[in-house]
Amino acid sequence: MTTLEPRIYLASQSPRRRELLTQIGVRFDLLLFRGDSRADPEISEDVLPGEAPDVYALRVATAKARHGMRLLGYRRLPVRPVLAADTTLDVDGEIIGKPRDNPEAAAILARLSGRSHRVLTAIAVACENRIETRLSVSEVRFRTLTAAEIQRYVASGEPRDKAGAYGIQGRAAIFVEEIRGSHSGIVGLPLCETALLLREFGYPI
Repeated sequence: MTTLEPRIYLASQSPRRRELLTQIGVRFDLLLFRGDSRADPEISEDVLPGEAPDVYALRVATAKARHGMRLLGYRRLPVRPVLAADTTLDVDGEIIGKPRDNPEAAAILARLSGRSHRVLTAIAVACENRIETRLSVSEVRFRTLTAAEIQRYVASGEPRDKAGAYGIQGRAAIFVEEIRGSHSGIVGLPLCETALLLREFGYPI
């Protein structure tokens, strides 16, 4: 990192995370992996047997940041902090990730209807041999959803590629009765924790 133009790498394909970093004035370059997390064994999002949701989220975010740092060497890129994140839902201790298809998205939303769930977003920053993590935990309560509402929302395409099959920053905002915690963390990047962690690595924010 130079004093003239401080920048980091963002190891994520999420447009929401790009928008959130831009919102707080963090300058970054995208560090894209060769495939998605389901195709790359080094950053696999497969759940390990008996793995708790918080342990899972931290493990996946750490793996992404560590892999991103390795890619800097492979691609001969300047060394700067690498930021990675992972968001998952905790429903009764069960990890709920991104839906594979529309029927699974509808089933997840039906399960979330009329009750509360936890949204966990882990962030990890790596630079050279150092890596630090933080975990944001928020609680979200959905009102009772009708089957027709769920089908309309699934048909909109918004649940695709979103943990828990919804985006609180989009149409699903009308499902939410209450949140406790970090709105930006629910979207995918807790900005308070992110800013404080980047400061620890010398980024002037």
